[in-house]
Parts: sequence; structure tokens; C-alpha cells
Amino acid sequence: MRRTHRCGELSLQDAGKQVVLAGWVHRRRDLGGLIFIDLRDRFGMVQVVFNPDQGQSYHLAKDLRSEDVIELTGLVAERPEEAKNSKLTTGEIEIHATELTVLNKAKVPPFEINDSIEVNEELRLKYRYLDLRRPQLQNNMLIRSKVYHIVRSFFHEHDFAEIETPVLMKSTPEGARDFLVPSRTHPGKFFALPQSPQTYKQILMIAGFDRYFQIVKCFRDEDLRKDRQPEFTQIDVEMSFVDEQDVIDYSSRLVQRVFREILDYEVRLPIPRLTFREAFESYGNDKPDLRFGMKIKKLNAVFGNSAFQVFSSTLKNNGHIAGISVTGGASFTRKNIDRLTERARELGAKGLAWFKVEKNGLAGGISRFVSEDEQKQLAKTFEYQPGDLVLIVADQYETVFGVLGQLRLEIAEEQGLIDPKQFAFEWVVDFPLLEYSEEENRFVARHHPFTSPREEDLDKLESHPEQVLSRAYDLVLNGTEIAGGSIRIHRKDLQEKMFNALGITKKEARQKFGFLLDALEYGAPPHGGIAFGLDRLVMLLVGATSIRDVIAFPKTASAYSPMDGAPSEVSEDQLRELRIKVL
Repeated sequence: MRRTHRCGELSLQDAGKQVVLAGWVHRRRDLGGLIFIDLRDRFGMVQVVFNPDQGQSYHLAKDLRSEDVIELTGLVAERPEEAKNSKLTTGEIEIHATELTVLNKAKVPPFEINDSIEVNEELRLKYRYLDLRRPQLQNNMLIRSKVYHIVRSFFHEHDFAEIETPVLMKSTPEGARDFLVPSRTHPGKFFALPQSPQTYKQILMIAGFDRYFQIVKCFRDEDLRKDRQPEFTQIDVEMSFVDEQDVIDYSSRLVQRVFREILDYEVRLPIPRLTFREAFESYGNDKPDLRFGMKIKKLNAVFGNSAFQVFSSTLKNNGHIAGISVTGGASFTRKNIDRLTERARELGAKGLAWFKVEKNGLAGGISRFVSEDEQKQLAKTFEYQPGDLVLIVADQYETVFGVLGQLRLEIAEEQGLIDPKQFAFEWVVDFPLLEYSEEENRFVARHHPFTSPREEDLDKLESHPEQVLSRAYDLVLNGTEIAGGSIRIHRKDLQEKMFNALGITKKEARQKFGFLLDALEYGAPPHGGIAFGLDRLVMLLVGATSIRDVIAFPKTASAYSPMDGAPSEVSEDQLRELRIKVL
């Protein structure tokens, strides 16, 4: 027998045809005479009927069970009207089997192959080859495959060259921890797996390729969470002779194409733009979720003459006061508010001030400390209605907006304010170039050390580095950063100044990045680029909650693969060849 059709392809138009199908037994139903099999492959499912008159094939069918692999010949027939299944694409027909071959018997699976299973994730990952048979995961992988095709088509249409960069590269630790690969031929020396092809793609611009892209694996040895994996995939892009607007335009059009072709959803261009400061002061982070309101409002001016000691002392110490208004929050019990107060403390605030809005004024919490003039200003600032709840934090800048931003997200989640079917995009721009690390006692790059400062801030790089803004930009979707990039430094003198601002000595810079510094002296064009987190993008496209559901063979939260046991010990002979001793 040779397969003539796939399980999900047949329809009423095929009635009367003899077909050969192959796949997995999804379910068997023995009705005491006829035997019904739901046969499944990647393309769908079809019902097969075995009649006692078929002799040997019928007796083989009696012993079939879930996940057996079979091949069969049969005739396509219309189902009786009362037996038609509108939930299946093949629900109007069935196959009357005439021959059956059992290609492989299956053990009883450790869990059912369906989307409604509730099973420990580690067990799913141990039997990932079974988990991947589930329709939802198969759909996720197929959409991911389609995204690859769309991305390649888009960039090829616009004259981008697809070029692979090395997987074994020089270790340049500046950011996350590198994965290291020992060299047998150079004992005591190591390659690193790339955290990003950053230096290579810049060198490709210096080499004159003008426009480059690749879909590339990247590696970071860092603590994991639901949207992180030790190995992940980027859509990596770089262009010469461009500014921020060029990169943003191409990236926006790519996203528009992907959403149009995958979901038939039209992303409106231009995508809204926020500065980093606007994002942080309105939403409490640099990747705001714009699917709901509850914007943070600054209240320093409102409480400039406050009788409430916490507010007045905060302002005397150059602190900040801000708040959010929760629609319908007046229905929160005191227990709910106490829990929010405790959560604010966990996040770093000293406490949480609050009041409820009633028809006749304010009630509860700090309401007795709020003057009539302050009430008028608050009503104008928040535009609240009776039944709302206002939450206020008074502290230092980072704490105030960071805590309110997190509370905003958690309250919206609990209250069901987020529409999961909505897509809210924004570009965030004008990031600080550097941020001070208390742990390292120096400035570190907010993006990476090759990001260009804004031209108007160059004179501050040595005198006031904390005031310098970068030429960086992030694309955010539903509170998740899906892409980030920048215009790069293309002059050696400026790159050396940047290294100096980061506390990287000339010797360290030469040791880590000498090849790039040398390349910048041979006519480097102005250039910039961006990298999309492909795993995160697909996760949002399919409505998954973790990138593990859109990666074929992901690791657990501890960077372990239960299916094949990686990482694993290696033999003494292998270690001896590499001149390595395990302590």
C-alpha cells in the first residue's frame, strides 16, 4: 500500500474513491458489530469503519488501541445524516476499510494525547515526542514554521542577504553569562556560544553587505523564567546608511505582514511611540501593556501642601507621589486592600495609601487628610467616578512608579480587565544609554556597549553619563518586549569613549573587542539594526503563556532536558582529550 491522501484532506467530494491512509489510532470504539477508529495524522482526523465482513482486517482492528500506527485501504462514503460531525473538517464522510496493516504497536502512553490534559510539565517534557502529537502543540509548531517562511519572504523581497554567522565565537562577557565550549586543539582555551551575533552583523555592514538578516540560535547561561530559555531564536537584522526611523519602518511592516498572514489581523501603522520616561511614569515599566487603562498619575503638585505627614516628608526628601485609580475598586474589602498593601511592601514600598470614591466625597484610608482643594485636583487628575478606588505610593522615583506599575498589572489580571484577543503594540524610544550597577560599582550598558548615544548628548558621555540618552528602540506587544535594537557606534573614537564610560580599560577593550575596533578603522558605514525574539512573537501569536509551548524541545526552569537527560556527565577520556579536570 502507498498513502494516497492525508487524514484531514478528504471531503464529501471524494465519496466513492478508494484511498490509502496512514497514521495513529486516536480512539477505538467497538459497538459490538462495527468497529470505529479515529485515525489521526498531522493534517487532521478521519473516522474509519471496520465491518465484520472484512475478516482478517476486522480481527486486527479489534486489537487496536490508542497510538498504534496503522495503514489502511478503504472507500470514502458519506456519513448518515445523524452521524455527521460539524466539529471535524472530515465530519461529513467516513472510510469503509477493506484492508489493514499494523505498522507498529504502541505501549499505553503516560498521558492522553489531547489538548485538555492536566499533567505535570516535567512528565510532558520527558515524553515530548508524545506531547508534540497533541493538536495544539502541533499547530504551534506549524505556525512557527509559517512565520519562518513569511520572515524570509519579506526580507528577500527587500534585498536583505541571509548570511549565517559563527556558533563558535570568542567569549566577550558583557551582560549575561556565556556558555563556554572547550577547544581540544587549543588546550586551555575556550569558544563561547553567541548570546547574539551582534559583533558579526556589525562587521557584515563594514564588509559592505548593506542589508543582512538571519534566523539564528542564541545562547545565554542565565536564570530562567517562563519567557526565557538557555537557547532561543532571534530574527536578526542589520542595515547600513539608516537612522532609527528606517529600522522602525521595516520592523513595523514585517510585524504587519506576519499578523496579516497568520491571524488575518491588520496591525495599524504607524505603531504608537512612547519615550522610556513616558512609559515608566505612566505604566511603571519600559514594556507597558496598553490593552487596558489605569495609567499612573503623578501627584507631587496635588499634595504640595499636604497635611498628611507621609506625603509632606516624602516631598521634603525630594521623593515622588503617584497613584492609580481602579474602576469599581470601592467594592474591594478591607482584606483585599490589606493584601495590596502587603504586596506593595514586598515590591519595595514603605506602604500604600488609599481612599474610596463615593457619591458624597471620599471615604476610608487617608480620606480625612485630603483637603477640599486636593479633592478637586484629584477628581480632575484621575477623572474617577463613585465606586472607584485610588491607590497611592509615596517614595523615591524608581520605587513609586515600579511598584504602581506592578500593582496595575496584577489588579488588571485579577479583575479580568485584559482582553486576551486584543493586540496592543508600541515602540519605546529614548532609553537611557547607561544605568548604574550597585553590584558592579560602575555604569553598565542598558542595551549593549555598541549602542550609539544621541548626537546631542555626546558631550555628556564623560561628564554626566547618567543623563545620556541612547538611539535605541524596543517593540512591545501586550506588555512583552518582542524586539529591540539600536543605531550602532560606527566610529572607533566614540566606541572607545563608550568603553571608558563603562569602566572597560583599553587593555580589556583590546582583549575582548580588538577585532571590532580594528574593523571600525577601515571605513565603517553608519548602521543600525534590531533583533526579534521569535519564540516570544510566536507565543503571542498562538495565545500560549510560555515559550516552552512554541519550542519543539525546550528545557525546564533549571535548564534540564528530561527527555534525553541533558546536560549529562561525559567520560574521563573525553575530559582528558580536552585537558579538563572536574572539581
